[in-house]
Amino acid sequence: MLDVITIGAAVRDVFLVSKAFMLIPLPELGGNFAECVALGSKIDVETLVITSGGGATNAAVTFRRLGFKTAAISRVGDDDAGLSIIDELKNEKIETDLIKKIKNGQTAYSTILTAVNGERTILTYRGVSHGWKESDIPAAKIKAGWLYITSLGGNMPPLIAALRHAKIRTMAVAWNPGNAELKLGLRALDPILRQVHVLLLNLEEAQQLTGLQTTDVKEIAAKLTRPGMTILLTDGTNGTHAFQDGHHWHAGTRSVRSVSRTGAGDAFGSGFVAAKMRGLEIADALRVATLNAESVIGQFGAKAGILRAWPTKKQMSDVPISTLS
Repeated sequence: MLDVITIGAAVRDVFLVSKAFMLIPLPELGGNFAECVALGSKIDVETLVITSGGGATNAAVTFRRLGFKTAAISRVGDDDAGLSIIDELKNEKIETDLIKKIKNGQTAYSTILTAVNGERTILTYRGVSHGWKESDIPAAKIKAGWLYITSLGGNMPPLIAALRHAKIRTMAVAWNPGNAELKLGLRALDPILRQVHVLLLNLEEAQQLTGLQTTDVKEIAAKLTRPGMTILLTDGTNGTHAFQDGHHWHAGTRSVRSVSRTGAGDAFGSGFVAAKMRGLEIADALRVATLNAESVIGQFGAKAGILRAWPTKKQMSDVPISTLS
């Protein structure tokens, strides 16, 4: 039997890195920066990287490299990009039989405009990943210890179907919802949350879902917590907060140079769940997750830096963990 099945997007990613991508603060964006180029200009690109991305495929690579029998469920076109993604997964020894190839469909495609400091803007074409249906979830084949679900573009029937099969087969569920799911609101998502064992959000997503603008992570977690749930709230270089059964941990970050943050969230969430699958406690699971995410941001592409072996005790000890309650 499989150890884990991942569900979500499969994307062809193109990274363009240029010194000409300027970061300009705009008051209209609430103090955020805009990534800009001169209109009508011809821009030199110093680095070009073409690879695969998407939450389901990124997480699947973490699980497989760390030793777990893994399958991915995604939607791709029967175009060159879709076939290439499947080949990449097969090379990682990930089972691809559950990936649906859409006839005459176009695979999702992202262009990541990356500034020299690693900040980026992502231009996304959803392609066939936008059209999830309940029939894309093969009921008879949802058999594994864990189900790791990423965004399905706000399409609820396939998400509900996946959770139904997970409950029938007593599978543990991790969920990293996307913006389309978060827009549905906390009340609409409550039945989903009650079936989730590990919920992964960044701080801004958690604020959006709860409707709270506070940065008090305890207050946010209290509104999200459901029985039996572990909540992970990532906050970039400020580290990650974890909550479970009234306990609170914080994982700090190290001084790791970032060239691209694309895929960091997928690496963190899948690293944490992989550690839990191996039986590690929360603190050590946070260490594995942090090391996986920090390895990813050091390279272009969401998969290039994913760990290929379990971290050593020395590496684990370098990640600062605080028990806050």
